[in-house]
Amino acid sequence: QVPLVESGGGLVQAGGSLRLSCAASGRTFSKYAMGWVRQAPGKERETVAALNWSGRRTYYADSVQGRFTISRDDAKNTLYLQMNSVKPEDTAVYYCASRFSPVSGNYYSSPEAYDNWGQGTQVTVSS
Repeated sequence: QVPLVESGGGLVQAGGSLRLSCAASGRTFSKYAMGWVRQAPGKERETVAALNWSGRRTYYADSVQGRFTISRDDAKNTLYLQMNSVKPEDTAVYYCASRFSPVSGNYYSSPEAYDNWGQGTQVTVSS
C-alpha cells in the first residue's frame, strides 16, 4: 500500500473553487485506481470522483458532475480534485483512496472497493 496524504482543504464561499491534492509515496502509484470519497456529518460515505490507473476512465457522482474534475500526475505521484462552483452541501471531510488495480482498467465508484485511505481533509463551504 502507498501512504496517502491529502491537502488543500479549507473554508471557501459558495460559488468559489478549491483544489485538493493527494500525495502518495512509493514507486507503484501509477498502478493504482484512485478516488475521492467524502463524508458529511450524519451521512454515509460517497465517492464523488474516481479514475482508473491510466486516468483515461473517470467517474463522477451526479451531485458533482460538471463541477468537479479528478486528475492524476504519475510523475509527481499526486492525485487532484479540482472543485468549482462549490455549494454548502459539498461540506464534508474528503478522503483520498486507492486500490491496486494494474490490469483491470476499472475505476471504482463504491467506497467499499478501496482498501487504502488517507487521513482526510476538511472542506467547508459557507453560504
